[in-house]
Amino acid sequence: MAEEMEIDIEEDLPDMEITTPDEVEEEEVVADEFLPEEEIIDERIYTVPLRKAYWTGTRLRRTNRAVKILRKFVERHMKPEELEIQPEVNRRLWSRGIEKPPRRIRIRVTKNSDNLVRVYLAEG
Repeated sequence: MAEEMEIDIEEDLPDMEITTPDEVEEEEVVADEFLPEEEIIDERIYTVPLRKAYWTGTRLRRTNRAVKILRKFVERHMKPEELEIQPEVNRRLWSRGIEKPPRRIRIRVTKNSDNLVRVYLAEG
């Protein structure tokens, strides 16, 4: 009944460069080599309790609340002028969706000479 059509994807699509995830990671590493080394004044490791995000308000905003709790915790302990949360921390918070953030998260916080505080995931 219905004729099967073969579609040649290469002919239908315009010429595009396709990058694999390995190539993207290599580019990021190369970009990091040219950044100047910054002087880290203070580095600390914390375990931040996020359980308060579970029992206040609606469950549909728990992870948003967990991010705010994390920011407030870091501001209280490090007194930054500027705070920067790295993408891997954000991915860990949002890994189970908006309704189920982790109950606690282990982070490594660094402060440089410009009073800029960065939040990373702690190894291990």
